[in-house]
Amino acid sequence: MTASLDEAVADPERFATVFDAHYEEIRRYVGRRLDLDIAEDLAAETFLVAFRRRHSFDAAKGGVRPWLYGIATKLIGRHRRAEVRRYRALARSGPPPDDDGHDQRVVDRISAGVTVGRLSAALAGLSRGERDVVLLVAYGELTYDEVAAALGVAYGTVASRLSRARTKLRDALGVEL
Repeated sequence: MTASLDEAVADPERFATVFDAHYEEIRRYVGRRLDLDIAEDLAAETFLVAFRRRHSFDAAKGGVRPWLYGIATKLIGRHRRAEVRRYRALARSGPPPDDDGHDQRVVDRISAGVTVGRLSAALAGLSRGERDVVLLVAYGELTYDEVAAALGVAYGTVASRLSRARTKLRDALGVEL
């Protein structure tokens, strides 16, 4: 299927198959990185950019999936100040309320608030490159090779950024990653 999707990128008549195969995954990734309100717009923009640049797609550098994640990550980069602000806000406020019983809500909110707050603050403290690598691996479930292709960096750069990020996150969270 990947080979046929790689071929569909260059064909304007078949590009919709690329959209159909990857839109939800890219939307979820953007929503996790920024906000659900902007996820649909930025995911759509990702595919618009991909369609406009379809002639420059090179399957030898990686498949369609990492290529799309790379485009999405670059678009997210334009919104990175908002992303950092969001992580800092989450660190201060914690998760939204839910509809469970009052006692359980209190326990859940305290536990989740501590976890979300600490994780959000730790993510906000990473460099852009480190954050991109961590979130492509965690949210996008990309391999190191796919992350390298998505970001246009060497495999070793991905490994070193992830290693530095894990150290920083481990220190900030006090847990083994």
